[in-house]
Amino acid sequence: MIEVVVDDELEASFSAPDGIDRAVLMACEVAGFSAQKPELCIRFAADAAVQELNATWRSKDSVTDVLSFPMQEAPGFDFSESLGDIALAVPFILTEADRLNLSQDDHILHLIVHATLHLLGFDHIDDDDADEMQTLERQVMSKIGLHDPYPAEVKDSPESI
Repeated sequence: MIEVVVDDELEASFSAPDGIDRAVLMACEVAGFSAQKPELCIRFAADAAVQELNATWRSKDSVTDVLSFPMQEAPGFDFSESLGDIALAVPFILTEADRLNLSQDDHILHLIVHATLHLLGFDHIDDDDADEMQTLERQVMSKIGLHDPYPAEVKDSPESI
């Protein structure tokens, strides 16, 4: 089950985009878990809430677009248990999408794909891992009919994911 939670302070001004389940399921499929339906929670939060999580869990006292909190370790996933949680900073993401000239919903879906891959054990700490993860993200985004999240001009940007 994919649980979607919108913080109370955002409910009046924000609706989660359509296609979240499809984006998560396609990320699982592309990562090699096609027969699995994951359990996870996606939280849409205010910037301050995500900044607090970032400070608490990563010792970075700044807002970021998305955080993932895996509850299992690769490779032995038990899909009957939660893979983890994803927290998205909605105002930050909407501004980021506008700056990148992207559809806000499409950008949110990309960040969900990105975070789902983190829950599945992928990372981008070194260049080889980053290349692998970006390749998977591109495949997922293509399969769900969305933009290339890493075109050349964005990929080389220090602000890219």
